[in-house]
Amino acid sequence: MCSLKTNRYFIERHAGGERLLLVHVDFHSHPNHSLAEFQELVRSAGGIVCELITGKRHSPQAKYFIGTGKAEEVRVAVQAMSVDVVLFNHTLTPAQERNLEKLFQCRVLDRTGLILDIFATRARTFEGQLQVELAQLQHLSTRLVRGWSHLERQRGGIGLRGPGETQLECDRRSLGLRLQAIRHQLTAVRRQRTQGRRARRRAAIPTVALVGYTNAGKSTLFNHLTESHVYTADKLFATLDPTLRRLFLPPLGSIIVADTVGFLHDLPHELIAAFRATLEEVCLANLLLHVIDSQAPSAHDIVASVNQVLMAIGAADIPQLQIYNKIDLRDNIAPRMEREEGGKPQAIWVSALTGAGIDLLRQAMTELLADALLECEITLTPQEASLRAQLYALGAVVSEKVDESGSYSLKLTIQKKDYQQLLGKRQG
Repeated sequence: MCSLKTNRYFIERHAGGERLLLVHVDFHSHPNHSLAEFQELVRSAGGIVCELITGKRHSPQAKYFIGTGKAEEVRVAVQAMSVDVVLFNHTLTPAQERNLEKLFQCRVLDRTGLILDIFATRARTFEGQLQVELAQLQHLSTRLVRGWSHLERQRGGIGLRGPGETQLECDRRSLGLRLQAIRHQLTAVRRQRTQGRRARRRAAIPTVALVGYTNAGKSTLFNHLTESHVYTADKLFATLDPTLRRLFLPPLGSIIVADTVGFLHDLPHELIAAFRATLEEVCLANLLLHVIDSQAPSAHDIVASVNQVLMAIGAADIPQLQIYNKIDLRDNIAPRMEREEGGKPQAIWVSALTGAGIDLLRQAMTELLADALLECEITLTPQEASLRAQLYALGAVVSEKVDESGSYSLKLTIQKKDYQQLLGKRQG
């Protein structure tokens, strides 16, 4: 397991390593994360787990989070087993991490830091690396002070008076400049993505985005649908960078399928903010394929967590088709399609690994995409130029004619939800 890449540029910390000790405490009055999910995250990060220490407590302690007695138990285990990193299945404050590192005399990572560490090892494209670094720096900005305990503020006295800049202040300034540069680069990438989406909309090419909990089989399904070779593995966040491929789907013709980053329970806000440009592919899709691990014991909670993230990024109203994957791992489960009362496809049971049920998935996608798009012609007056600009911004305008009076006759291919939002209340 690697330590956060950003750390070597800005702060001095206890070095990371391969020998890990895990800490999980159940709190009666505090949100708890799944221990099984935590262990799966650790497995995805790599390293040797020397010990798992668990416990119960009514509420977190301000100084050590897990209490003085439990912290001392961890310290003894760290020394006895020569542990390099202590991983907490919780979100710690900067002060708590500082206190725990001072007590344990080794590296301490909370749940957010662990997820960032995994992302840092998985990003392959330039955009993905920028997004991960942005998330790391945003997380680090609140913890920068702890690495410079030996350089707090310049002390006064003979020979030390006068203006000067501490190392900490230099690093804060450097971090701020790097954040500004990354945001500028991501803005340029976002602009390129926006132009590509507008071109697809003008060409009336629908977009389907695969979403779901990490390790649900999105990339395997993506490969089977589009005959691609995106990297897949049985671990969390095996693929991080978004991938877009064309898929021919009769009688609609070509569509775009987007494979996106997997979600997680309480996905850190830093990651949601950093990956907003990538997640825009989800927000502007015509249809979401919500891939669910059908053999997961808590599938209902997982679905709720994914929907919570979709709501946070503004994609809750996009039509969604649930894909229950991995039926090959269950007994007596055959591919099938479930429909709503109105007859629309609602859920498909498939195996992305064997291809069972993929024909039903293609049928459901065809029905839902045909229903989500609207082709129409409208006429706008010169006073409705702002509405015309919004339609162009969506990439919904296929062609345009201007008559002698200055009115615009527009031929549109637009999502029904966008039509209702922009034109539903328009008179005439």
